[in-house]
Amino acid sequence: MLRAGFFRELLLTGNPQILYQKHAAEINSYLRRCGHSRDDAEDLTQEVFTRLLGTARPLHRHHLRAYLYTVARNLSTDVYRRQQIAPVSYVPQEHYCDVPDPTPSLDRVVCGRQQLMTVHNALAALPVNTRHAFELYHFSDLTIAEVAAKLNLSISRAWLLVKRANLHVHASLHKRAVGHNERNSQPSPL
Repeated sequence: MLRAGFFRELLLTGNPQILYQKHAAEINSYLRRCGHSRDDAEDLTQEVFTRLLGTARPLHRHHLRAYLYTVARNLSTDVYRRQQIAPVSYVPQEHYCDVPDPTPSLDRVVCGRQQLMTVHNALAALPVNTRHAFELYHFSDLTIAEVAAKLNLSISRAWLLVKRANLHVHASLHKRAVGHNERNSQPSPL
């Protein structure tokens, strides 16, 4: 059995280029048959031989070809897994303007801030215990039982307070939306 690092030393002191010339074409062909484009297959072939140079495991010359194919198969699988997780799609440069901007428009920002102000004012108008129950349930992600225990209430009473607060906040948002729509639908005076 060869000692660890012998293969690496052989590659570094010998001529790794000969190994590349001898096996690169068949590894590249294998990767193309796996469905990779010409450029991707070339990149992956380079990576296979880079990994070969980095190995510290002893490899017998009869196992070299099998090792190359194993590394190529594993790299190919990794590429396809990454593409399934985060597929990359090519967008030509002339279509960059057609890609929607994910940032919200100024109207949406203003509307969102107005809704937040409406929620804030609706919560401020609630009795302290009702507001606190709502905040614990929605903002602290506590269960109704945990809200009840924290406020020394029964579970049914805590649920009733959260339900009342929800109805009050929704009614305030609805009232604001209806009032906003009525103002926008009225003809403007000339």
